[in-house]
Amino acid sequence: MTCYGGNSNQHTKITVVLDWTPNTNHTGLFVAKEKGYFEAEGLDVEFVQPPENGATSLVASGKAQFGIDFQDNLASAFAADIPVTAVAAVLQHNTSGIISLKDKNITSPKDLENRSYAPTWNLDMETAIIKHCMEVDGADFGKVNIIPDYVTNPIAAVQTNIDSTWIYYGWDGIAAKVNNVDANFFYFKDIDPTLDYYTPVIVGNNDFIKNNSDVTKKFLAACEKGYTYAVQSPDESADILVKEDPSIDPKLAKESQEWMSSQYIDEGVSWGYIDASRWNNFYKWLYDNGIVDKQIQGGFTNEYLK
Repeated sequence: MTCYGGNSNQHTKITVVLDWTPNTNHTGLFVAKEKGYFEAEGLDVEFVQPPENGATSLVASGKAQFGIDFQDNLASAFAADIPVTAVAAVLQHNTSGIISLKDKNITSPKDLENRSYAPTWNLDMETAIIKHCMEVDGADFGKVNIIPDYVTNPIAAVQTNIDSTWIYYGWDGIAAKVNNVDANFFYFKDIDPTLDYYTPVIVGNNDFIKNNSDVTKKFLAACEKGYTYAVQSPDESADILVKEDPSIDPKLAKESQEWMSSQYIDEGVSWGYIDASRWNNFYKWLYDNGIVDKQIQGGFTNEYLK
């Protein structure tokens, strides 16, 4: 695992495993470190990249206290009773959807008929969500040409013989714009509000958060300060992100941060808050559609938030 940050002091040591390389999903965390918000709460926080089997597995093992994951990815973990709980939402809405080059004229799920689609993860849930969106739009998923190999660079992929793929707009959608790729995009949440699930979230190890309630509250309080700062100062926050990982294109970081800073907090809702009805409705949809074979109850808590 690659380590990011951390410092040597006598504060309580916390390890946070990211879901991927540093990006604007994580800016508030890096701001909290850079601005001393973690240190002020008596915490020594280290960031690490995930192992091959994902962030949640490391958190469940107790080798990391917190991690970044996504509500859809967590379904299989909860179905298997993996001992983690979502303790905060990083973003208030699902910013994922389908991207394609503008000249392909794919502006809705129905337009995917007789077009090719390359999976981003090659998971059953990915296929099920796209199939559902097409059915809502009166389209036939059977008419989509599914490319057998999944993509690792979606913006490069759609500039080949691949017509469409799944992205998170706040990073890859902005990357398309920064690189002058003329693209169309539609959100899953606009097709069916049930798909407005939480992506990403912060998960905590169940034993740790139960036995260290005060530390968990301090950690999330510092996170809230970091993300609130990113809302108020996106330009400087982007600089902090690039300082954390100099391989990031500064122009992408700034434009992505400008866009993402409006996504961290909803008006009238505190940072991190998870709405029970939205959370539970998505998991009910997964069960009703046979995507998971167990009705998932809970899996989140707001009790450690301010």
